[in-house]
Order: sequence, then structure tokens, then C-alpha cells
Amino acid sequence: MNLNKLGFTPFFSEQVETVNNKYKQTIPARVVLEHKLSYRVISEAGEWLATVAGNFAYNALAREDYPAVGDWVLVEQMPGEEKAIIHKLLQRKSVFSRKVAGLEIEEQIVAANVDIVLLVMSLNADFNIRRLERYLIAAWDSGAKPLIVLTKADLCDDVEGHVSEVEAIAFGVDIVVTSAVTGEGFNTIRTLFTEGVTGALLGSSGAGKSTIMNALLETEHMKVSGIREDDAKGRHTTTHRELVMLQTGGCLIDTPGMRELQLWNQSDSLAVSFQDIEELADQCRYRDCTHKSEPHCAIRLAITEDVLDEARLQSYFKLQRELAYIERKTNAQAKLVEQRKWKKITKGMKANKKTK
Repeated sequence: MNLNKLGFTPFFSEQVETVNNKYKQTIPARVVLEHKLSYRVISEAGEWLATVAGNFAYNALAREDYPAVGDWVLVEQMPGEEKAIIHKLLQRKSVFSRKVAGLEIEEQIVAANVDIVLLVMSLNADFNIRRLERYLIAAWDSGAKPLIVLTKADLCDDVEGHVSEVEAIAFGVDIVVTSAVTGEGFNTIRTLFTEGVTGALLGSSGAGKSTIMNALLETEHMKVSGIREDDAKGRHTTTHRELVMLQTGGCLIDTPGMRELQLWNQSDSLAVSFQDIEELADQCRYRDCTHKSEPHCAIRLAITEDVLDEARLQSYFKLQRELAYIERKTNAQAKLVEQRKWKKITKGMKANKKTK
């Protein structure tokens, strides 16, 4: 396996060159599959099942400290077996994260070390601009380049109208319209994945991610299911995250559908995604304007003149509140993590004293 085709760029090779001698028995590998802290990795020497070393697990303080699909790790093959031990996680150059589902306040890494994030949304009845706003915030925060892929054009009577809606909220983001029936758009996507380029497919269930994957692979690698007739929403066909190689030399990560993308500490990217509102806010007379009832509010004026959609402003407010809540909770958890880290250090120092 050529590591360059897997995306092993100088960003990662330089890290390997600087690791200390305790990793001299290891080689770089990329995580292509993850399942409950068990992994499948690919290296120049082969493809193996892998688990993290005991010392690795001991020093991991949170979920994001463990490998995720797309990560580069240093592994040691177990003698005589098709298995490996993961000793070190290399620094990530990009990461697409969300809050884990449910009430827990914890980060879940959806895809790591991605160059292009393909935000997939269908043009049928499940078309949802508000959902796309969420995906854009997370995409800008990831460090990867976002690309919006609008699927199922053959099921839409007003493709241009939907594209205009997307253009109004996706500033500077390219949009590709696709159809599995006509083949429209797939060649455009295919040309993006040159050797070493990694992409990730993100979108809700039934959006058409598996169809895109199969089109790029030119196989039926991913199972494809239909949509429910009553609400045009899809069934889960992809149940795990997986990185696959493309014939063009690039890599693509398919992910399970996400009906609700809960944001994770991405307040800086809110301003990028809602730059139209941010620019209008700078024109308000009062610096502490809440954009609700104050006089001389540029945002309220823009809504009155149909320059800005009220629904977009309410979405902005909602996402602001959500991110503020996450930030408060993560700040509190960061203190607890720091406390646990120092407890481990202190415990280790005491153990060393006893052995001397």
C-alpha cells in the first residue's frame, strides 16, 4: 500500500520523524474502520485489526483522545498475527466533530484528517435549509473545505429555486447538483479526489450518501435503501464510519445519517456561516443591540425590506444559545479533566517514590 495514496502528507511524516525512541518498533497506519474501540488500520505492510495499548488507554482522558476514522496512528504488529497495537495518535490536521447524541456533553469525532467535507442534502421533501446551516458551521470549524452536494435532482420540480436558497446561506461554498438517474454531477465530484485527497460524506439518512459512494467507486460497495413515502425521509443504510480507497487515488469516508447534528463548541464558525447577519449587526446604532425591538436596528430593517429572512435570524439566535450552553458545560468539564490528569500524575509520582 502506497501511504501517499492514503493521504500520508508531510504534515504527518514530519511528526513521525520527531517521535522518540520508544516508538522505534512502530510504523504509521491509517484508521479505516472503528467499532467500540476496536479498529481496522492500513499500513504499507498490510491491513490489520488493532486495539490501543494499555498505556495509551491509561493516558486518554476523553473520547477525543482515542483514534477515529481517518486518523493516522503509530502501530506495532503482533508477531505472527494479523493484529496490531496502537501506541500513538498523530496530531490531526482537521476534524469534523459534533456533540454525542443524548444528554451527555461530550465530543464525538465523526471524521478526522479530511480535506473536503461533502455536505449532502436531497432535493425532495426532506430539503431543509436550517439543517444545512448547522452542517456548514461544523464544516467551517473542521478545517476542511466544505462542498454542498444536492442530490435527487430528478425528484425536484424547482432545482434552480432550491439552489438559490442554498446560495443565500452558503457564502463562498461550491454547490454540485446530482442525480443518480441521469448521472449529473458525479464527474464533477470525481475530479476532486486526486491522489492523497480525503473527503467525508455527511448528511441525514436517505440523503444519497451511499449512492455517491457507489458512483465514485463504480461498485455496489454500500447498500442503498429507498425513502419512506409518507415523509420522504430515509432509512439508515450506513451503520458505521468507514474510509475506502477510490480508483482516482483519493479516499472517501462514509458516515451514518444524522437526523439532528448537535453542534460542538463551534462558536467561532457561527460568524462565518452567518456573515450576512454579522455584517448587518455592525451597522446597528447600539453596540449591545439584541435585534429584537431596538430602534435603528439594521437587522430589523433588513427583515422589513425582505433583505433578510426572519427564519434565518431565529436560527441564528437558536444556534447562539446552543453554542453558549455547550461552551459553559465544556469549560466546567475541562476543569474536571485537568483535575483527573493531575491526580494521575500525583499517583504516579507517589508510586515511583515507593519503588525507590
